[in-house]
Amino acid sequence: MKVREINTLHSIALSPEQTVQEVVGIFLKHQVDGAPVIDAEGKIMGLFTKDQIYRLVNEGLNVNTSVAELMIPADKIGHLDDELEDLLNEDFEWLPIVDEDRVTSMITRSNLSKVFFDFYRAISCELETIINSTINLIVSVDKEGKINVFNKAAEKFLGKEAQEVKGKNIAEIFPNSGLAEVVRTGNVELLQKVKLNDNDYISNRSPIIKDNKVIGAVAVLQCISEMEKVSRELESVKELNEELQAIIESSFDGLYITDGKGLTLRLNKAYERITGLKAQEFLGRYAEDIMKEGVVSESVAVLALKRRETVSIIQEYRAGKTTLATGNPVFDKNGNIFRVVCNVRDITELNQLNKELEQARGLSQHYQSQLRTMSYFGSDRIVIKSEKMKDLLGLIIRLAGVDSTILITGESGTGKELIAETLYINSNRRDGPFIKLNCGAIPENLLESELFGYESGAFTGASKEGKAGYFELANGGTLFLDEIGELPLNLQVKLLRVLQSREIVRVGGKKPLKINIRILAATNRNLKDMVDKKEFREDLYYRLNVVPVNVPPLRERKEEITSFVTHFMLIFNRKYKVNKRITPEVVDLFLRYDWPGNIRELENLIERLIVITTGNLLTINDLPANIKGNNPDNLASVQVSCLMPLKDAVESVEKQVLERAYAEFRTIRQMAETLKVSAATVVRKAAKYGITQEL
Repeated sequence: MKVREINTLHSIALSPEQTVQEVVGIFLKHQVDGAPVIDAEGKIMGLFTKDQIYRLVNEGLNVNTSVAELMIPADKIGHLDDELEDLLNEDFEWLPIVDEDRVTSMITRSNLSKVFFDFYRAISCELETIINSTINLIVSVDKEGKINVFNKAAEKFLGKEAQEVKGKNIAEIFPNSGLAEVVRTGNVELLQKVKLNDNDYISNRSPIIKDNKVIGAVAVLQCISEMEKVSRELESVKELNEELQAIIESSFDGLYITDGKGLTLRLNKAYERITGLKAQEFLGRYAEDIMKEGVVSESVAVLALKRRETVSIIQEYRAGKTTLATGNPVFDKNGNIFRVVCNVRDITELNQLNKELEQARGLSQHYQSQLRTMSYFGSDRIVIKSEKMKDLLGLIIRLAGVDSTILITGESGTGKELIAETLYINSNRRDGPFIKLNCGAIPENLLESELFGYESGAFTGASKEGKAGYFELANGGTLFLDEIGELPLNLQVKLLRVLQSREIVRVGGKKPLKINIRILAATNRNLKDMVDKKEFREDLYYRLNVVPVNVPPLRERKEEITSFVTHFMLIFNRKYKVNKRITPEVVDLFLRYDWPGNIRELENLIERLIVITTGNLLTINDLPANIKGNNPDNLASVQVSCLMPLKDAVESVEKQVLERAYAEFRTIRQMAETLKVSAATVVRKAAKYGITQEL
């Protein structure tokens, strides 16, 4: 046994400048009688003990005398690797212990003797316990044949108490033991068959040798019948162990087992597969140490040991796997935990599927809402006749091929949403979701949770499963934010962060979620004026306005009104299963009206006329007053927007008149009668201008 193994050392040290009065305080505080004196480098200079204090008192010295004046030399020095037995043979009262020339502690002969005695007493008790715990009979004698050791197994099988046989000659108690012969010869005798109390035993006999002299002998006996029983039990245990191992390995779920202190005993292949870690990273190690190293976020085994009950938690492993883990403590008959069995199931994929399901549900609800709000049939919802709109559509098709953020501006009712849909349909994201959100249609206190989603329990009334927001629903696709000018300032900051980082945090959540979306925004307000008035963030405005797209109002593209009228008449005739027509005079009034509500106003007006009129022909009399007030007496007037060659002007008017005729009438004969020309002229002129009948 070495010095470093004893735990009674103290590390108190004195400096030569300290006074005796200071030392007395130190000795009283730490309950010691002496300490080494060391220099600034930790090297020993001498010893100072209570005897020096007695000397000071005896000689009447001042208590402020320094330690250096009274200390005594350190004649003997010990080291951490010295054997205790060697030190006990040395003559010393105080012994400083050094390690690489630095004092680590100091011991006395008395505490060294106590440690040595306690150590060997413990060894003796342990040895006696071991001997009495073995199932084999153990009997030993001294060189004179007197019994020294007679263990519990010997008491049990031979029917005699140890206290009544110790000190007696072995020949009296166990005449055929053979121990006297072993003492005499000093030979080892193995596997000798002995019969005792009608039972057969196998005896192994050995001499006890000390200093090359035989001082006794010991016999270890094993009952053959008991051995056979144990053999059968061992075989049964082996089979059970193999069966248990097969069951553990056949489990698809991961199994992780510790003892009652959290020491890892075993785990199966499924656990390695699920966690992505190797068995050697766990076996023989404590679960708490594994958790502290960051291998797993939280140990269910540790929690089960602390709470003394079954515990289920979500664990995250260093390898990126997420599991649902359940720890079950197993109790012995005394109520102590001796095993913790942990069942681990991989929910990484389940979490991903749950998110995808959540997104799919959200998309389904969103699309159902969109379907309920669709106001007309057919897929062709854009009517393009003017040069402005043709140029605009060409720009839209080009922009659809990139992922830039686009701000669509224009008056209310000009078709900004249709422009956004066209961008989406012609983009590389057309297979992903297209989510629309009107920022002005949702109350401000709900808008954040609708946009960003929320976690379970984020606020009163929140769904316990949480909810994905519009950003998550649009992941992989396009998000259209209509009426972006109505977005509150606090959410403008968060939207700017999304545009910059491409990640969101749910309401009540902490973990950022990466998103891959294209954002389209639209407004009928002047955002630049709002920026000047501090009603809209300037940084967000420039982030949104990467590629501005302005949709002109209907009054600037009146050449499309006739086509829109024809389009909406066809749509609503089909919707309401009627066959109503509109007179040219009504169309002329439409051409002179400014349409402050733009295409939406025209669409709503035609639907209203088809629904409320009783006849099959829509006339001026069916129009509301604000439309009829546009100079009804001058229905055939032609408006000139700019100067051009007269021939071009005539052809332009001629083309518009023919387009109107084709939109209003179903037969060439009706068109010819109204235009006061022949049917052949109508056909020839229509072919010249590329005009065809719209079905």
